[in-house]
Amino acid sequence: MNPHLSKLQPYPFEKLRQLFSGVTPNPELREIRLSIGEPQHPTPDFIKAVLSERLTGLANYPTTLGSAELRHSIAAWLERRYGLPGVDPETQIIPVNGSREALFAFVQAVVDPTRGEPPLVVCPNPFYQIYEGAAYLAGAQPRFLNTVPENAYALNFSSLSEAEWRRVQLVFVCSPGNPTGKILSLDDWQQLFSLADRYGFVIAADECYSEIYFDEDRPPLGGLQAARRLGHDGRRLVMFSSLSKRSNVPGMRSGFVAGDPATLAAFLLYRTYHGCAMNPAIQAASAAAWNDEAHVIENRRAYREKFAAVTPLLADALGATWPEAGFYLWLRTPIDDAEFARRLLAAYNVLVLPGSYLARSAHGVNPGAGFVRIALVAALAECIEAAERIRSFTATLEEDRNARCPTDHR
Repeated sequence: MNPHLSKLQPYPFEKLRQLFSGVTPNPELREIRLSIGEPQHPTPDFIKAVLSERLTGLANYPTTLGSAELRHSIAAWLERRYGLPGVDPETQIIPVNGSREALFAFVQAVVDPTRGEPPLVVCPNPFYQIYEGAAYLAGAQPRFLNTVPENAYALNFSSLSEAEWRRVQLVFVCSPGNPTGKILSLDDWQQLFSLADRYGFVIAADECYSEIYFDEDRPPLGGLQAARRLGHDGRRLVMFSSLSKRSNVPGMRSGFVAGDPATLAAFLLYRTYHGCAMNPAIQAASAAAWNDEAHVIENRRAYREKFAAVTPLLADALGATWPEAGFYLWLRTPIDDAEFARRLLAAYNVLVLPGSYLARSAHGVNPGAGFVRIALVAALAECIEAAERIRSFTATLEEDRNARCPTDHR
């Protein structure tokens, strides 16, 4: 067996299953699950219709590069969304079966473990767990950049030494961030491009939350868009996107990788042997989804409504504020985050994810400890009810604390 498998930690939701083992939720309350970022808004009918109509495509082997129809629809979307001129659908786009498998596979194609010291893969912390697992299984070592509220969740590139940067082969950025919702600024991109030009590493921009934002006039800045604005040539820069959150089709497993043609040519070669071409019916439905914005605008409206209702309910109890983008609330807990999640389930039958499960100890701290991630993916009424239960739960914690440590009013 691959010896690097032993380096993998249990996935956060396996940790959550173990944490909740033996817990009996309050039977008087129905379960509300806000622990996983699985979109629960209805899939648009027109996407399902195209999927059904194009089932005849199942009689054909799909190509690794995907259909021209799909690649052209993605290229047109990139041009509309980011103002990118002349995106080449032949050399700058590869459809993939969701961003998760592509992020993992990309690391295997990029990392060269034979270059002297073990290579490094840099990623934010907390982070999407695929980054770490892919790094280990490619023979690399992860290096974490802690994102903390004291620094407005910004990436602190100076936390790596000169010697470490010389070993870096790949940098993951996630913008908007999971779980914080942080959006990289143009200055952030400028700093990252300067480092990439100096040290020669590849940038993988995970942008799967890019279409969940709150001001229709201010969509999040993308990596390819930043490169164009800064006059950067985009070498060794690729971005990953997905329909899962944008169009509420996580079961379709449909996304794409776009960017530097030279990097993508090597990745395409890898994928040709990897054997993960997209189902033809899924390709047709995906093209239809990328060609339509009306359902995405409605999707954002639904998330805005939930944040507007839920954030005030949790502002005093847990310091809730609107994120810059995405559909998560990242909330500081008054007690240990895992204990908070376990006791909340037992007393109020609401499932949330401990923040420490999404992070690793780095630079002397686990930046996820003392937080929980709440995914506002359920229906509006459920999200409001969950927030009210969480507020009631935190009130009981405060009452317990006051009972143990009564205030002397003399």
